[in-house]
Amino acid sequence: MTLWCHSASPGFLASRLHLHTRSNNMMPWLRGRVLKVLRSERGFCGPHGQPPPLLDPQDIVATWEAISLGRQPVPEYFNFAHDVLDMWSQLEKAGHRPPIPAFWWVNGAGAEVKWNFEQLGQQSRRAANVLRDTCSLQPGDRMMLVLPRLPEWWLVSVACIRTGAVMIPGVSQLTEKDLKYRLQASRAKSIITSDSLAPRVDTISADCPSLQTKLLVSDSSRPGWMNFRELLREASTEHNCVRTKSQDPLAIYFTSGTTGAPKMVEHSQASYGLGFVASGRQWVDLTKSDIFWNTSDTGWVKAAWTLFSAWPNGSCIFVHELPRVDAKVILNTLSSFPITTLCCVPTIFRLLVQEDLTRYQFQSLKHCLTGGEALNPDVREKWKSQVGLELHEGYGQSETVVICANSKGMKIKSGSMGKASPPYDVQIVDDEGNILPPGEEGNVAVRVRPARPFCFFSCYLDNPEKTEASERGDFYITGDRAHKDKDGYFWFMGRNDDVINSSSYRIGPVEVESALAEHPAVLEAAVVSSPDPIRGEISRPEVSLAESERLGMQPKASSF
Repeated sequence: MTLWCHSASPGFLASRLHLHTRSNNMMPWLRGRVLKVLRSERGFCGPHGQPPPLLDPQDIVATWEAISLGRQPVPEYFNFAHDVLDMWSQLEKAGHRPPIPAFWWVNGAGAEVKWNFEQLGQQSRRAANVLRDTCSLQPGDRMMLVLPRLPEWWLVSVACIRTGAVMIPGVSQLTEKDLKYRLQASRAKSIITSDSLAPRVDTISADCPSLQTKLLVSDSSRPGWMNFRELLREASTEHNCVRTKSQDPLAIYFTSGTTGAPKMVEHSQASYGLGFVASGRQWVDLTKSDIFWNTSDTGWVKAAWTLFSAWPNGSCIFVHELPRVDAKVILNTLSSFPITTLCCVPTIFRLLVQEDLTRYQFQSLKHCLTGGEALNPDVREKWKSQVGLELHEGYGQSETVVICANSKGMKIKSGSMGKASPPYDVQIVDDEGNILPPGEEGNVAVRVRPARPFCFFSCYLDNPEKTEASERGDFYITGDRAHKDKDGYFWFMGRNDDVINSSSYRIGPVEVESALAEHPAVLEAAVVSSPDPIRGEISRPEVSLAESERLGMQPKASSF
């Protein structure tokens, strides 16, 4: 999955100047102390089950940021739940964080969930006990998470980290065939989902021998499923987080390609757990006073990007259940809650600027992000003129963290993805991996030799050929084409394959063609991209029908 991200950032200069001054002038002995405990075999927080050492939160985040930027080595052991979330819980108790939630969920109908870091820790430890004791998940076991925007998604994600289980998020639109393929390919031992998807899982679960337990997030029961909410209420809040190495697996994402079935992208505890600290702090501009709303589907990597950028910086993650996209609901929510930072896909921004934005007052909003597809310059200009916030475009993939960004303070070149984002060395290369001069179109590539960035995917699981084919010379090839100007700005030109990006969903033509071919009336099918004013592009199948005259139908094309 390719991600573009954009942000707007007026008004943080004074507070950020103070923060960076403190960071850059950190006493050497203090920085050494932080790094010493980070590198110890017990991880940052010391022995598990004991309170972490209390240090200045700005110095702690600055150290994580230094690691994220590649300026300090990655610790041998790292666990995001233990080393980050439990640390903020202790800092919160000591009064080092404003009295805002760490997690804030609403459903638009009056229901609301608020947790500070201590409550998040208690609830996630309950969930970890469910995974360990009820589901019998051990470190390295895999669990699929296919949930809408419900608090349980965040709880189970953290619980997986606490137990060492590998989370496999999926979008709620997955069909029976999609679920079957993912469960079989990943050999997942457990799945958690909602009422709407449980029947689809039941249809194919007999064909998934690795699947041992099924958890249902619901207020009702279903045969063959365990009710997660009931188990959570009964579980203990006491749980000792497992000790994980930085390179142990954390998450698997399925990403579509131009040929074959979706590939499994694996990320480590450190690549995600520490890889977003710098972009979250320097580019997204998050602080411990910010409330960050990302409208992304939980099955997208952007949901994880938010989790791993917000919580290290002490920020609050705001979530609206948003069962369907509604521009007025989004705008009213921005007006009603003290949200400081907003992230939507460009498709949603296109919808928002069609509304009369002058009717709304976003008194707390300071910063805007978008990702998943290119943002049209006219949408950026309309948003800026009516809301007063600049948009800073950026870019990344499922396999990476942020690759390019228009960081705050940079000159904005409308339509550009920005400059290379540290610690990546980003270049435009030819098909042999040779660096091209400014102005020439080529492959967007990230240097992986002589040293592979730690904040990078581990591999395409069970597919060494794909992993090897993704590299040319000293570079990883993203599959996207662009050119770089003389000032170092990158300009996206398109894909070098047939992957279709529709409303930030990556659609592999082969997947759609294979699904169409299963219908008895279809003789042949081909899928191409077609422009769309709202979704950017859509898949357009061209279908030849079998025995069309006998069936009384004419071959035709349709789009979806």
